[in-house]
Amino acid sequence: MAIKKWAAGVAVAAFVAMGASVYLNTGRAPAPESTFVLLDGSTQTTADLRGKVTLVNFWATSCVTCVAEMPEIVDTYNKYRTQGFETLAVAMSYDPPSYVVNFAQTRKLPFKVAIDNTGNVAKAWGDVRLTPSTFIVNKRGEIVKTYVGAPNFAELHQLIERLLAET
Repeated sequence: MAIKKWAAGVAVAAFVAMGASVYLNTGRAPAPESTFVLLDGSTQTTADLRGKVTLVNFWATSCVTCVAEMPEIVDTYNKYRTQGFETLAVAMSYDPPSYVVNFAQTRKLPFKVAIDNTGNVAKAWGDVRLTPSTFIVNKRGEIVKTYVGAPNFAELHQLIERLLAET
């Protein structure tokens, strides 16, 4: 009798674990189809990022936390860029373009910087209003993590390494 109860308990636990796995893996939302206008006037789309792990950071030059976290975003990009990692910094629509260009140039940002002049990109990504807001997108184009405020960079690096290892 005890063996039957134990076997039933194991079966229930396995069923719950499988259900949790399906829920966690299918809970990932696809990144919205967006076109980013980069500082050089070229464009980048969400589709262009497929096949790479991507950090999409909504920020503003007037945001103290954004400015403070930017060196760590640069370090993160430099650490993983040769492994299939991309970073896209999206300046908010209220940020004067001249400030964004100056910030990117004086700090020698090594990744792509876009300006969301119309606010449509921020709206598509969940109506982003708080900065910094950072989205981590896997190789399949799914948002796997969202940070509002500065991320824990040690945790972020672990996540990036795990996502880069996925096929």
